[in-house]
Amino acid sequence: MLFYWSFAYNLVRTDYVKFFMLFGALFYLCFKLMQFEKWNFKFLLVVGILFRLVFLFAEPNLSQDFYRFIWDGELIKNGINPYLYTPDQILEQGKIVFANMKELREGMTDLNARHFSNYPPVNQLFFALSAFLGNGSVMSSIIVLRLTIILADLGILYFGRKLLQNINQANHMAFWYFINPLVIIELTGNLHFEGVMLFFFVWALYLVSKNKWLWATPIYALSIMVKLMPLLFLPIFLKYLGIKKSAIFYTLIGVSCLALLLPFYSSVFIENYSDTLALWFHNFEFNASIYNVVKKIAVTYYEAKPWELIDTYGNIITKIVLGLALLITFLRKNRSLQSVITSMTLLLASYYFLSSTVHPWYIVFLLGIAIFTELNFPLVWTATVILSYFAYTNPDNKENLWLLAVEYILVFGVFLYEMIGKGSKKLYFFKN
Repeated sequence: MLFYWSFAYNLVRTDYVKFFMLFGALFYLCFKLMQFEKWNFKFLLVVGILFRLVFLFAEPNLSQDFYRFIWDGELIKNGINPYLYTPDQILEQGKIVFANMKELREGMTDLNARHFSNYPPVNQLFFALSAFLGNGSVMSSIIVLRLTIILADLGILYFGRKLLQNINQANHMAFWYFINPLVIIELTGNLHFEGVMLFFFVWALYLVSKNKWLWATPIYALSIMVKLMPLLFLPIFLKYLGIKKSAIFYTLIGVSCLALLLPFYSSVFIENYSDTLALWFHNFEFNASIYNVVKKIAVTYYEAKPWELIDTYGNIITKIVLGLALLITFLRKNRSLQSVITSMTLLLASYYFLSSTVHPWYIVFLLGIAIFTELNFPLVWTATVILSYFAYTNPDNKENLWLLAVEYILVFGVFLYEMIGKGSKKLYFFKN
């Protein structure tokens, strides 16, 4: 708790040595807690909650995204659709819409301020809740967002343990998520909503495991409407549910998503939202693995222009990931729910391996589904991804490719061992 307190209230993200030492110590202690107390449910539950409550009154120190969260919530509170105007456009109008708008604009990055919101509708509802209950106070809104995320993590623990029991896995595996330092720091500490998405996702999987797949459809839609990532997994249910059930499953999820989207819909919504989403595929790069190798070769030996390369790469990777989704859907058996979740883990990991942008909090979702499988490389990644934060030690956010090489050599090493070298010589991809 002292280490978490130091992380929350006494750390500047440019102080990488302290950052790295604190995180390393926390991860080691997490490992020792699981080693000695993994069957002590009450103890791990209490310490997991206490670790999170340490952050309750702290302003996030590793990310500025929360300013945009509260901004969008304030817009909804004032009856303005957050998908229609950028923060800069609203400020240019010269009208004071809400009291703390200047504070929020100064806190967010210029990049965030000149683009439309990219957060799906259910996410926006949580932002609006924080604005209503926060009553114009940024810190009060932060506390509301933080309590929401803590409750979501408790929900993941609750349904996760039940799901583990239903697929004949040890239910203590859920604590690898619940007391993981990356999860606590990036979600409770920095207010990222991967945990809320994961809560609805795990709840939906639990209902599917109980053969209540019809009831799972609106819950799965809620997960999609917090973050879009669960859309990627929909084809994988095809063999597990069968063609007829799958058609109903997909239809009901689609209808539920449309119902959740309807209050925010306008004639320019799709254009604004898709333009903002495209930035992640065609403009941004951070903590990439395969992309950095491709970029190094293309720029060094073929005189490629980086800004043209990332645009082309984004178009190609989108098609490759969709192709991988179809391959995993039809080449793997996916007859058991654990096999389905394993397929999801492999697909999501492949997407992150290929992506040009992999922020540390992205790995939380990968870990959250991997605890239901026999794969351990996502857990290793939650330890090594912290090396990417070295980029924030300098004003230009320049990455250290040697540190990224260490991160990915360890992750790919464990991944390849689990795919090829562990146990049977049969490639893990083809195992059921």
